[in-house]
Amino acid sequence: MNLAWYWTALIAFLIVNFLLVSASVLVYAERKVSGYMQNRPGPNRVGPFGFLQPFADVLKLVMKENIVPAMANPFVHSLAPMMMVVIAMTAGALIPFAHNVVIADMDVSVLVLLALTSISVYGVTLAGWSSNSKYSLLGGLRSSAQMISYELSMGLAVLSVVLIAGSLSLTDIVVDQSGGWGILGWNVFRNPLGCILFIVTAFAETNRAPFDLPEAEQELVGGYHTEYSGMKFGMFFLAEYVNFFIASFVIVTLFFGGYMLPFESLIIAQFPGLEGSLTLMALQIGTVILKAGFFAYVFIWVRWTLPRFKYQQLMTLGWKYLLPIALVNALLVAVGLIIFS
Repeated sequence: MNLAWYWTALIAFLIVNFLLVSASVLVYAERKVSGYMQNRPGPNRVGPFGFLQPFADVLKLVMKENIVPAMANPFVHSLAPMMMVVIAMTAGALIPFAHNVVIADMDVSVLVLLALTSISVYGVTLAGWSSNSKYSLLGGLRSSAQMISYELSMGLAVLSVVLIAGSLSLTDIVVDQSGGWGILGWNVFRNPLGCILFIVTAFAETNRAPFDLPEAEQELVGGYHTEYSGMKFGMFFLAEYVNFFIASFVIVTLFFGGYMLPFESLIIAQFPGLEGSLTLMALQIGTVILKAGFFAYVFIWVRWTLPRFKYQQLMTLGWKYLLPIALVNALLVAVGLIIFS
């Protein structure tokens, strides 16, 4: 029992530090990718190829003065960014990175994950309200409306996956995709419409372009974090990048085989000594990180390619299109399971 506790504590320590470092790497990657897309070099001064630029930015934010508006609520103003970071990090505890490499392997991990994504909107809303600024308040209200609009479609997309796997455990969902069909057993092939729905709603849930209405610099200055400075602003920045990286891991886990290698069962059949070995564990961890890294690139690519939606377009897409499509998809999956099971 004690050994299991130490193993869980070690995994938690490694995953938290991995997410912290990955946020810095993603900031660098986003600035470089946007630079290449706009035909400019991007950061290239601090460190080799500008790789140390994110760490210089963190040092700058730490040394900046923390300014709290005179009419703001100081406690809630400080609580909101901490809440965002804690929720983002907590979601990482549910992701299976390899066989038996997961902090919290629960039977209802899908429900807990959806609950955490729902709670994260409180951080944005509280930040908008506590700042006592009209721009911040509008950003918080937009985030609440956006979450309600897209959470339903996301839940129905996840429901279609749960129906196929017959389990609410993320680990079971990954194992269910490892059948004898190879990559054709992944849910992206068995449930392509659910995959598209989840990816679109993941953009909205993480407030990434073209769904970044809560920030909307051209309209709301900076949205919910207009009145934040120093490391509090840095915590919002950290939470945003951790959130979309976690969203990438969830997309991979639900629809792209998770930590499973392509044709893993065939590879193990050829090399029986791999099963249960540290080599296979390392390969699985590397596989899920590479898959998630690809979708992190997609998040960045979409941000610098598509323009932001208007607010009425955002609501129309969520309620008139995505929700009915998600309902029909869940119904078709349920009927298909009844017919072919």
